[in-house]
Amino acid sequence: MTATAASDANPAVTSDEGHDDMGGLHRDRQAFGRRRALQIFGAAGTAGLLAACGGESVAKLVSSEPVVGTAASAPATVGTTATTALAADVAASAGTPIPSETAGPFPADGTNGPNVLADGAIVRRDITTSFGDFTGTASGRKVALTLTIVDAATGGALPGAAVYLWHCTADGKYSIYEVSDENYLRGLQVADDAGRVTFDTIFPGCYGGRWPHCHFEVFDTLNDANDGRAARRTSQLALPEADCQTVYADGAYGNSLSNLDRLSLAGDMVFRDGWTEQLATFNPSANTINLLVRV
Repeated sequence: MTATAASDANPAVTSDEGHDDMGGLHRDRQAFGRRRALQIFGAAGTAGLLAACGGESVAKLVSSEPVVGTAASAPATVGTTATTALAADVAASAGTPIPSETAGPFPADGTNGPNVLADGAIVRRDITTSFGDFTGTASGRKVALTLTIVDAATGGALPGAAVYLWHCTADGKYSIYEVSDENYLRGLQVADDAGRVTFDTIFPGCYGGRWPHCHFEVFDTLNDANDGRAARRTSQLALPEADCQTVYADGAYGNSLSNLDRLSLAGDMVFRDGWTEQLATFNPSANTINLLVRV
């Protein structure tokens, strides 16, 4: 299930809110350039060049920062009652690699305008807040989202792998591009000895035309995570329907529930050719999302 195959099969599929996760850079520029060019590249000047304002690059952090995502180095858990709950075990084993998917039009990884990966402040666990020149906090149901990165051939954990994760707000907008004065809901971490990274975030909303999801890129090392072109794997995780329905009953999620009612995993432009390796689990009592990622 590659992004190329999906886009070739559905070259004109777009959502009803201007999102196009299959379009690629050329179409993105056509769709968003006329109405967002100043905002996008204004954000790029801030988010991509914050080093000039005192930020460090990701590469410089390699030798000076502790491994992110371990119990010792991670900040206090957001939205859970126990560390063991957020790091719920998944059955790590050899198997089918998670499919490669499009990064969509809003990656902010240097492949479509802004590049937050150039700023060391992106290396963080709590992604509910903006960083650098931005100060906002994303609203929504707080969750701890854990990805366990393993080798598909052996099932062995991949400690030291770096994961960049981003997703939309409760009302279905992406920071930097659509919320031009914020850069929250984006973060980069290094996997611990068990191959785990945990992001303190919010449950993503649902916008028209796409099943609720999160984007992520896996890099071999933090030093490789300077832009999305160096990613070992780019993919997306899907969220369970029943859990989405429950979360979206909260008024903070705007039109997410009505948008979801018009969608299905089987009809989604990304997941319709199979989502077995991409469907995450949600524990509502602990507010944790978990997915085993084979690469």
